[in-house]
Amino acid sequence: MKLGSPFRPRLLSALLFSIFLGSAPATPAQERGELRIATSYKLMTLDPQYANLNENTSLLSHIYERLVYQDDNLELKPGLATSWRPLSDTQWAFKLRDKVRFHDGSAFDADDVVYTIERIRDFLKPPSGGFRSYVSGIKSVSAPDPLTVLIETDGAVPNLPLFFSSIFVMNQPAKGFETTENLNAGHPPNGTGPYRFESWSSGESLRLARNDDYWGGKPAWSKVTFRVIENPAARVAALSTGEVDVADAIPARDVASLKERGARVASVGAARVNFVQFDVARDTLPGVTDKSGEPIANPFKNPLVRRALTLATDRGILVDKILAGYGTAAAQVFPNGLPGTSAKLLPEAPNYDEAKMLLAKAGFPDGFNLVLAGPAGRYPGDAESLQAVAQSWARIGVNAQPAAAPFSVFNTKRAAGDYGVWYGGTSGEAVDIILHTLLASPDPERGTGALNFGKYRNEAFDAMLARAESIAVGPERNAALAQATELVMADQPIIPLYHFHHIVGYGSRIGSYVLHPRGWTTAMQTLPAME
Repeated sequence: MKLGSPFRPRLLSALLFSIFLGSAPATPAQERGELRIATSYKLMTLDPQYANLNENTSLLSHIYERLVYQDDNLELKPGLATSWRPLSDTQWAFKLRDKVRFHDGSAFDADDVVYTIERIRDFLKPPSGGFRSYVSGIKSVSAPDPLTVLIETDGAVPNLPLFFSSIFVMNQPAKGFETTENLNAGHPPNGTGPYRFESWSSGESLRLARNDDYWGGKPAWSKVTFRVIENPAARVAALSTGEVDVADAIPARDVASLKERGARVASVGAARVNFVQFDVARDTLPGVTDKSGEPIANPFKNPLVRRALTLATDRGILVDKILAGYGTAAAQVFPNGLPGTSAKLLPEAPNYDEAKMLLAKAGFPDGFNLVLAGPAGRYPGDAESLQAVAQSWARIGVNAQPAAAPFSVFNTKRAAGDYGVWYGGTSGEAVDIILHTLLASPDPERGTGALNFGKYRNEAFDAMLARAESIAVGPERNAALAQATELVMADQPIIPLYHFHHIVGYGSRIGSYVLHPRGWTTAMQTLPAME
């Protein structure tokens, strides 16, 4: 079971930065025609601010750009903003890049940034407000000149530049706010990115064309086509037969066979966590019964039950067998060693005897039945992980029926409350971002708990997290985040399972593919082979 940090050295930072910002223009020998990518990511909307999901972030990053970019060490680099600085505890100034144009030819300026912030903060509402937490603390935003943005916050927000590394900047329309419905109905997305929108078929494909006027240099590919192939075996087959040039989310079990067939593989540890999450709010839960099939009171309200299930989870099987070593066992939201993580939190080996005793103490000496839901084909080893967790829990009398579904189905049902316990995953820019969205008490006004579908609440943790977020970036902030993490993990609102490794396969037309720990799949990461 691998416990070390899987992150690569800093040598690739400059390369990744230049690739993602398009500042390494293609030479004539490198220019190619169409790049074909098979992706597991099913683009759900053409609105870049509607939902904070990796599929939207990944695919729409070709069209739209951010003020700030996060490199492969999760450090901040200039994007559409060339610099930023605090003027006081509650004021920030961002200087913008000059001579940048949107795809329709209009100039990018500070008014577009003001519009972007106000659209997210004031116009988009939950559940479509997936980015709202990033701007909820902004009191006002103004543009004193075309290349300067002044932001005033309600209180100290020392991490404000990090928030902007997740927000795509939109072009300000003539009046009002652009609706998600208009964007999805065919109104062409208008960004500043290296590729222009051509067409989109929901759940099937996204077609892009090179932006020859891109400020960062001419992109390498004249056309880019993303084919949505949710089934991992089908993605592997498409790459093996040459139907596509790149395939993402390759199962670890298929790496050896792909290499035997001439494909190459790149991998990197993920800045994310996959976990089991409990509904701890409702009195009874769908799919949770006693051994005779009769409904019972919600067992997950009892921390002893949550602890018992944690002790009955064998992470070693998940990492070593299902992920074939392409993963790291988890005890918190980011791999050990990254800023804000706790060195005290280490993955535990299963202890079935202690788990049984805790269940008995909680009033379930014979265990109970449940449905363990999760997506199929979204994460490496997701369906197999459901089976493995269910087999582990069976050893303490908890009979779990795995229920895997396509992510779009799973996501809809989870939001509707159709599940009592489920397997999921999330990524983020930093530890505090995930703690803020996944484990903080749900509060639409504060923008916390957007992914806290289990409705977990812990006032002591909320206070510790708020204190940590008030501290400037540095060792003191990291220590405060680690302490908050230790507190909340002791209560087990989730069971961290693993940090999987992103694996991408690519064919002979590709010279190299540079992975990012956030798990993005883009044409900008794909360099053509030299003839």
